[in-house]
Amino acid sequence: MMDLSDLLAPSAILPRVHASSKRQALQAVCETLAESAGLDARAIFDAVLLRERLSGTGMGEGVAIPHARAAGVKTPIGAFARFDPPVDFDALDGRPADLVFLLLAPAERGADHLKALARVARFLRRAEVRERLRAARGLDGLISVFETPPKSDAA
Repeated sequence: MMDLSDLLAPSAILPRVHASSKRQALQAVCETLAESAGLDARAIFDAVLLRERLSGTGMGEGVAIPHARAAGVKTPIGAFARFDPPVDFDALDGRPADLVFLLLAPAERGADHLKALARVARFLRRAEVRERLRAARGLDGLISVFETPPKSDAA
């Protein structure tokens, strides 16, 4: 299974967000995920910010995957946002991120966190997926990208 629909509720997808800084971008995505999952937005934001300070989560190619383990999270969950303009997430290629997938995992289950992070990274590293996410029109278009597996599993 290579789609991410099990990690991402439609209410946790933001089709177009404006943020003037990484902190503001993280806050917007954390608040959306907290509201969608019934979690404490401040606790999520603090956990994500703490992890982000260790090293940037920009993957390159305009993608960032901020992530953290958080209390109160039962299974890995995520939120997705398209940023216009893109936001600097300290990617190695220097490119700011317009596609941001926030991932939270249970605090006590590190293996689940790593497996979910690897799934998200494999999904978003595909040029075809990134193109479809950037071209998608509105919420329904984005949902369909996350529900449809990429054409090829070869990387």
